[in-house]
Amino acid sequence: QVQLVESGGGLVQAGGSLTLSCVVSGSIFSVYVMTWYRQTPGNQRDLVARITGGGRTNYADSVKGRFTISRDNAMNTVYLQMNSLKPEDTAVYYCNAEISAGSGSKFSNYWGQGTQVTVSS
Repeated sequence: QVQLVESGGGLVQAGGSLTLSCVVSGSIFSVYVMTWYRQTPGNQRDLVARITGGGRTNYADSVKGRFTISRDNAMNTVYLQMNSLKPEDTAVYYCNAEISAGSGSKFSNYWGQGTQVTVSS
């Protein structure tokens, strides 16, 4: 069984910073792409930032220059450093990972439970 557990959300004033973490545990052979998404009520879940196993990253235009995604492959953990936060960054942030449970096994998508980020003006 695979689990993704996010942490680090909270309430912060505009201009402030937060760092989100997502730890992957369980029956893991390999973790490929790790992605942060965010969702506000009534809206779809949108990609925020993505990082491959080799460290290649890409970001939503709305967060470029403010957010940084990184990962610790040894710890199966992905981070999202969020700086210069804006009220429009308020959302539930979800971690997603493509995980293989064994050599030769296909990769499957897993989600965390989400962590709330609220940015006050």
